[in-house]
Amino acid sequence: MTDNINNWHKAIKSGDLTLLDAILEESVVFHSPILHKPQVGKKLAFMYLSAAYKVLLNDSFKYVKETSNDTQAILEFETEIDGFYINGVDIITFNTEGKITDFKVMLRPLKAIELVGGKMMEMLQKLG
Repeated sequence: MTDNINNWHKAIKSGDLTLLDAILEESVVFHSPILHKPQVGKKLAFMYLSAAYKVLLNDSFKYVKETSNDTQAILEFETEIDGFYINGVDIITFNTEGKITDFKVMLRPLKAIELVGGKMMEMLQKLG
């Protein structure tokens, strides 16, 4: 496992949003399963990833598969929210400095997208 993905895992395990902020590149692009267009820039990516931290990271959250190298990681995760099983994939691209330049989230099943979408909108209103 590379330092790049290790830094991501540290940010996830700690729940420390300052660690997340430190590994996002200024022009990072965030691809959400609930938004129709990519969100460009550190401020927007941080906002959406912060909301995702609060919505998805609970005691049931775990990465179940991982493939990574120095520039990209593909992480499959599982979690449960309100009794619903959620399965997803994070696809993360890093630059040569170890900063995240592209972050894509995919979710399944359809009920998970609807549930997480609603909870994300609630969280973004609280954070914003």
